[in-house]
Amino acid sequence: MTAITVRHCSSWVLPSLLAINLVLTAGCAGQNATARYSASSSGSSCYAKALPTAGEGGLAFGSTLSIARQKSLNNCIRYAGRSGGTPSTCQVVLSECR
Repeated sequence: MTAITVRHCSSWVLPSLLAINLVLTAGCAGQNATARYSASSSGSSCYAKALPTAGEGGLAFGSTLSIARQKSLNNCIRYAGRSGGTPSTCQVVLSECR
């Protein structure tokens, strides 16, 4: 008698679990995707360019003018050092926001 109850019970457990899984998955599929990072969709509105007296300079973008200027100065120092230029002479020559 116990063996009949176990077989009868197991015949509806698997279909029930599959049905529940399908319902939960379908409920989540209708939700709109939201952007996790707002900066990635809008882009940076400010940019700056820094150049040394010799070597390669640096261009950078940022959300504010001061961030863009600082990033371009850091890039200029890095690139001027790699290209055999003079990193200590880097100056921001252009900076503006759109």
